[in-house]
Amino acid sequence: MKNKGLGEFEELVLLAVCILGETAYGISVKNEVEKHSGRSVLLGAVHITLYRLQDKGLLESEMGGNSKKRGDRRKRLFKVTSQGMRQLKTSQEVRQSMWEFIPQLKPSK
Repeated sequence: MKNKGLGEFEELVLLAVCILGETAYGISVKNEVEKHSGRSVLLGAVHITLYRLQDKGLLESEMGGNSKKRGDRRKRLFKVTSQGMRQLKTSQEVRQSMWEFIPQLKPSK
């Protein structure tokens, strides 16, 4: 698959999964994105994005254990793949490179 980059929300979701590690599932990712972005996020949008990132090979998932608190339902836990980490690093490098070309931010000589 050709590298098409990440959308802003995809990048935020992928970063949240990285931050959360083994505790990354729908609601925890939603809360992490809201915490860092300062904006309200729909859980449905998070789920759609998690599955889209999985389809792209940037995330993988497995079913966690069930609990009484969740009515014996199991959580789908997500983790970033090596391809996902490479994509995040590439995105970071592209953004950083572009920031360095903003004339107002260049140090005066």
